[in-house]
Amino acid sequence: MSIAADAESLGLFPLHTVLVPGASLSLRVFEPRYLDLVRECGRRGRGFGVCLILDGEEVGAPASAAAFGTEAVIEDFGASSDGLLTLRVRGARRFHVRRVRVRDNGLQMADVEWCAPDPEQPVRPEHGLLSVLLQQLLDRFGGEHAKAPQAQLDDAAWVGWRLAELLPLQHAERQALLQLDEPERRMDRLLTLLR
Repeated sequence: MSIAADAESLGLFPLHTVLVPGASLSLRVFEPRYLDLVRECGRRGRGFGVCLILDGEEVGAPASAAAFGTEAVIEDFGASSDGLLTLRVRGARRFHVRRVRVRDNGLQMADVEWCAPDPEQPVRPEHGLLSVLLQQLLDRFGGEHAKAPQAQLDDAAWVGWRLAELLPLQHAERQALLQLDEPERRMDRLLTLLR
């Protein structure tokens, strides 16, 4: 496991989904603890952590969440027709939770270590099928990544994260991909999942 040296405290927003780097996610925020978290993030100019819920629910008592997650950076916010705060966030850095504390309001604060950024590596020949599959998905369904530069389709990390985002995977399968450090290992796992 390659972990970067800088550790810090990060508010957690456990969900029944896995956010991967580069993916966007829409949220409706109504619980006071998460409204407080969003305000704090806005004041400090930082994101919060999204982790997959392993046991529990998204509302109510603090849920038990996976030890690996992704920083969610707020890109846009607004209000829904029922007056709830809406957010669009984007997955940024991966992290590993070392310790969790629960505030009086139920918000989970984690001491996290940031995972090392993905190295820039070209797609290996044995993973070329995955680039072709991603291109076909983008051509067929469009979406925000459809206009990405062609060079992105030769970046192993980018291809792996986009497939992790777009393929109809189980939460546990997507979480396993999130926890892998090397882009090639993610690509190997994706090939196995496709078989």
